[in-house]
Amino acid sequence: MQATQIRQKDGIFYFAGYRAKDLLGRVRFISRFYGEGEEIAAGRISQEDDIAQFISRVERTDHAFQRALSRAKVRQLINFYETAVTQPAIPGTVLLYTSEKLNFRSDGDGGGGHLNEPNSKFLIIDGQHRLAALHFYMQERPQDAATITVPCIIFDGRSEDFAAEMFVIINSTPTRINKSHLIDLYERVSWAAPDRKFAARMVEKLYGEGDSPLRYRINRLGGRSQRDKWVLQAELFNELHRWVRSKWRSIQLAGGSSKEVPRYYGMVRDFFKAAKNVFGDGVWAKDGYMVTKPVTIKALIRVCSDLAREDDGPESGRLERWEKRLAPWGEMGKMFKEEGFYERFPAKGEVERVARIHRDLAKAAGIEVGKKT
Repeated sequence: MQATQIRQKDGIFYFAGYRAKDLLGRVRFISRFYGEGEEIAAGRISQEDDIAQFISRVERTDHAFQRALSRAKVRQLINFYETAVTQPAIPGTVLLYTSEKLNFRSDGDGGGGHLNEPNSKFLIIDGQHRLAALHFYMQERPQDAATITVPCIIFDGRSEDFAAEMFVIINSTPTRINKSHLIDLYERVSWAAPDRKFAARMVEKLYGEGDSPLRYRINRLGGRSQRDKWVLQAELFNELHRWVRSKWRSIQLAGGSSKEVPRYYGMVRDFFKAAKNVFGDGVWAKDGYMVTKPVTIKALIRVCSDLAREDDGPESGRLERWEKRLAPWGEMGKMFKEEGFYERFPAKGEVERVARIHRDLAKAAGIEVGKKT
């Protein structure tokens, strides 16, 4: 097969692209995986195969590889393969290992050449779930699966310790995408749910629009750092998405994102302007007060959704209407002093405290609290 030889210090390994069907015939699974009414039985492991024995023991004892989670993960990957169209279905490499020393014939400069395949099947160091999902996907949609070529990194002829150590490193130190980064990416990925994209666009406008009271106050990756931040992007997103999700049907009927994102942004913008005006400059965004701390910001978003439900009137005059509605908050500034704040809003944790502040603020303004979503 065609492959590229890669050197790093004293190490040599290979990169190759395997057609899905060919690769599935060249690997062995050492864990049991399930599809819909079908399973991939774990292959028999020879007592002399120390590497496979080691990995098998890890997979049986590590919670990350329990059957229930394996089943759920495989189903998620199958769904991703089904929905992936413009983006690659398997963008990352699968890591394969063989104890055999493979023969590589170079074509010349550049590292390209021909690599002999091993006599026995490859052991999968990383990628068993992806390949198990590919197996079931091939049963359901063989024509689509036939178009998939899987990028593979192949290690050969290494010691048993090498493969075992690599497996442990890969599976014990997972790298997760930062939630803030993920929110930034929602607009670019075709599989992201429309309601999540909607909420992400609202966060973007609240961060960047010139008339936004939260401009540059949202802590996000790559954001401006010279000003104090009030709330994490992920926390703000969660509250906005909570609201959007509860109204998603009406948002769709009203015209979807193109029309409704600006409208919802306008409501949040006017609400925070009204809140700032009624709390006053002596309280809003001042040291020693909790009005613009995350716990209160999240509660304010919930009050905003309640008020928007009661007053869905025109944008013209809304700031004045809402400022009048929130006027009682002008007498509540002392409740948000940092000293004694947690005693005035007692709770078992932040989730409960956000709900407590939400109820108290809504009650003061005569706003009915919406049902929990």
